[in-house]
Amino acid sequence: MTVKEVKQKHPALWIPSVYFAMGLPFIAIAQASALMYKNMGISDTQIALWTSLIMLPWTLKPLWSPVLEMFKTKKHFVVATQLVTGIIFILVALSLPLDDFFRYSIALLAVVALSGSTHDIATDGVYLSVLTPRLQAKYIGWQGAAYNIAKIVSGGAFVYFAGEMEKRYGVVNAWMVVMSIYGVVMLLLGIYHIRMLPAGGNATTVKTFDEGIQTLWDVLKTFFQKKFIIWHIAFIILYRFAEGFAIKIAPLFFKAATSDGGLGMSTSEIGLVYGIFGAAAFVIGSLLGGYYISARGLKRTLFTLALIFNIPFVVYALLAMFQPESIYIVSIAVVLEYFGYGFGFVGLMLFMMQQIAPGKYKMAHYAFASGIMNLGFMIPSMLSGFLSDLVGYKLFFIWVLIATIPALLAAWFVPFKYTDDNKDEKVSK
Repeated sequence: MTVKEVKQKHPALWIPSVYFAMGLPFIAIAQASALMYKNMGISDTQIALWTSLIMLPWTLKPLWSPVLEMFKTKKHFVVATQLVTGIIFILVALSLPLDDFFRYSIALLAVVALSGSTHDIATDGVYLSVLTPRLQAKYIGWQGAAYNIAKIVSGGAFVYFAGEMEKRYGVVNAWMVVMSIYGVVMLLLGIYHIRMLPAGGNATTVKTFDEGIQTLWDVLKTFFQKKFIIWHIAFIILYRFAEGFAIKIAPLFFKAATSDGGLGMSTSEIGLVYGIFGAAAFVIGSLLGGYYISARGLKRTLFTLALIFNIPFVVYALLAMFQPESIYIVSIAVVLEYFGYGFGFVGLMLFMMQQIAPGKYKMAHYAFASGIMNLGFMIPSMLSGFLSDLVGYKLFFIWVLIATIPALLAAWFVPFKYTDDNKDEKVSK
């Protein structure tokens, strides 16, 4: 990579946009689709089960990450998957008026998950290949902020827009428009990154499928040979354990009638709370979290980050107990939870980059770690609908608080293989 290319492709020009593109399909499936199906008459149990199950590719993505090393550049896969994801979202929109809309749309969203998880592998590969360790720490807050902005746009702005459209044109037409917007945004991001995204390194010497299988075996073997790997796996699974329960049910709890233990909010009100108050808290929390780690080091801050990430889930228990009618009280609760989420999440991402990924297969091992992390999120998410239907929202969110305890213990005891190192390394081509 020439000096001119580095200047043309400053991290600020591509990190926010590419991590926004990473977050959008994930949050569309994890949150926005849940509200869509809720409004279209699907039960909480069905919603939580299927919208969690189709997220399995984010857990299994390490299985095909070595294959991505065989062809072209990491940028190629980032752009290609963004374009594919955009097209599939438009097909989701077209499936909603059909009689068996749930079956067809879930199948298409599963394709989105496959494309989105592949996009994540290549995106993280670009980030790890292009940036030095100092820049990785510096821009981890930007990365987290951009990902979280996608969460707010998806769970906030788009949901608010859907709610307003529902009042005028009906639920089906409203969500057809919103799913089409997802598609158009992803297509535009793909076109933007054709020019602005750095290559992130060329294909490796792996040229055949057999060599790819051998490489995958070597990736798996060397991953589990890493020092402290069992501790690290336990940590990344447990860190998001409570979130896995809470994130799927929270918007359904906001939407549910007060007689059912919910808050009785409209779709547009939910979008407004997430899209305005939550957005600011998310971005501020992510940026401050990144700079906090950069200033003090990950090892010294990890337990604090885990506390800030997990403790704010108490707001949902309080909302379930008191069922306030004021949208301002609900907004304050969302601000606290989203600030903590943004602030604490960057610590987990940096831990995987700096404690698990380093070595011969940096991109593949990071993909493996993030896949395991998503498994820790997916399993409680799948069970959340059944559990909330079984015990009600009040007891469910008390359980969420209990589920934070393993994460805090893991953050306190997890060993570090590498010390915090701010020395720059040579930037990869």
